[in-house]
Amino acid sequence: MPDYTSGESPAGPARPGPGREPAAGEPELEQLDEAECLRLLSPGGIGRIAYSGRSGVTVLPVNYQFHQGTVVFRTAQDSPLDEDLRTGIAHAEYKVAFEVDDVDLDVREGWSVLIQGSAHHVDSESERASVLEAGVEPWPGGEREHFIRIVPTQITGRRIRQPGKPAPG
Repeated sequence: MPDYTSGESPAGPARPGPGREPAAGEPELEQLDEAECLRLLSPGGIGRIAYSGRSGVTVLPVNYQFHQGTVVFRTAQDSPLDEDLRTGIAHAEYKVAFEVDDVDLDVREGWSVLIQGSAHHVDSESERASVLEAGVEPWPGGEREHFIRIVPTQITGRRIRQPGKPAPG
């Protein structure tokens, strides 16, 4: 019987685990601070909203803008997404996660930012005027005039890159 306490396994030598340094030449995992996460989110683009819906855990892509410290996206009024994110209790907000990433498969580098917070339906005219400034335009056809804001309670991120390579500017 093999002795796995030495770090050997049927797949070969043990890989670095949590708290261990990567071997020379292996990609480095870096935790991002909130300022860097916000910098990466600021151009807007495509992200994924995750929540527990009527059919279970749901993850959907949406195009978004980061506006006044919140993630803003549009959906159709009374769409499954709109309905799933309503609690049925006035002024109660649904807890969600929102993730954005960028990956270069060729060089095996990339970053990921995760926002956790509440999904807030934009129902007042004054708030609607504010989020219209964000300029988020939905890609799918059809009417998508209902705005949802995600108000962050936690923002975390990480980046993986090849050793010795500086962080992108």
